[in-house]
Amino acid sequence: MCPHRTVVTSPGPYLALKTGSGDRQLSLVGGSYWTVGRGDDNNLVLPDRWISRNHAMLQGADSGRFYLIDLGSRNGTFVNGRRVSVPVILHDGDLLTFGQTELRFFSPRDAAAALDETLGGARSQDATATAMLHVRQLISVMVVDIRDFTVLTRQIDEKILSEAIGTWFRRAGEIIGQYGSWVDKYIGDAVMTVWVHSPEGADQASLVKILQAVSTLAEMTSQLHEQFPLPFPLRIGAGINTGYAMVGNTGSGDRPDYTALGDTVNAAFRLESSTKPLGLDIALGETTYKYLQMSGADDPCFKRFTVEMKGYEEPITTRAGTFTDLNKFLAEYA
Repeated sequence: MCPHRTVVTSPGPYLALKTGSGDRQLSLVGGSYWTVGRGDDNNLVLPDRWISRNHAMLQGADSGRFYLIDLGSRNGTFVNGRRVSVPVILHDGDLLTFGQTELRFFSPRDAAAALDETLGGARSQDATATAMLHVRQLISVMVVDIRDFTVLTRQIDEKILSEAIGTWFRRAGEIIGQYGSWVDKYIGDAVMTVWVHSPEGADQASLVKILQAVSTLAEMTSQLHEQFPLPFPLRIGAGINTGYAMVGNTGSGDRPDYTALGDTVNAAFRLESSTKPLGLDIALGETTYKYLQMSGADDPCFKRFTVEMKGYEEPITTRAGTFTDLNKFLAEYA
C-alpha cells in the first residue's frame, strides 16, 4: 500500500492535500476538467502566493486517464519534480507541485489496472470491462498542431517554454469552447476537437463555426511572441475532416469518457500532417468541402490537391490553403 495514500469513501480519482487541520481532498468525479489556482473561480483554490491566479488544469480523457495542463503559470507546474511544458498523463501516486504546495494524485482505477498486470490479468473480465456505448454519428474533427515545436524547445529556456505553451493550451481551450466544442484529446503539442452534427447533415453555419475557431486559434498563436520572448512567432497547422464515426463512452462504468473513434478521426490527423509537405496551413477533407458546397459556400480560396497519406493505400483528395485564404473565405461566408 502506498504510504502517501489517504483513506476515502469514494472509489473515484482524487487529489489529496495535507494541511495543518488534516487531509483535504478534491474529488475528480462528475466533471470533465478541474482548475487549480489562487483565484476564487477555480475548482481547487490554493492560498499560495507562488501560485498563479489560474495556474493549471486537470482534464479527464482516454478511458479514465487524466491530463495535467499548465495554464501558463509564472512559477510552473511540476509532476514528480519535473516541470510540465505540454500536457502530461497522470498516474496513481504522482506528486503534483504548484508553487510551494504539493498534492498527491490518486486513481484507484489506475492502481487496479497496475494490480491486474502484476497478477497476470487474474481479475475477472467483468471488473475491468470497458463500457462500449457507441452511437454512429456525423461529426467534424479538427486537429491543430503547433509547428516547429521541437525546434522551439531547443532554443528557449524551459521556464519561458512552459509559460508560453501553457498559455497557448489554456487559450486554445477557451477559443474552442466559444465555438461550441471542447478539447477531446491532448497529443503532445496538438489538440483534437470534435463537433457533432445533426442527422440531416453538416450545414454551412456549423462548418463555418469550425473554420472561425481555426482562424481565431491561428491569430492567437501568432501573437504569443508579443507576450513571451520567443525566438520566432509561433504557427499552427490544422486538419478538418467530416464523416461518420462511433461516438460514445470508451471509459469504465465509474469513469465514462466520451470520444470519437474511426477513420474519420484518423484522417483528420493525416490531413493536418499533409499541410506540411504542401507548404500550407489548413487542409479540409473532401466530405467537409462537399458539405460546404451543398450549402452554397463554394469558393476558389481552397485549392484541390491529391496527397499520399500514411496508412491509406490510395491517394486522398483534400482542399487546402493558407490562413489568408481561410480568412478570405470567412469574409465571404461567415
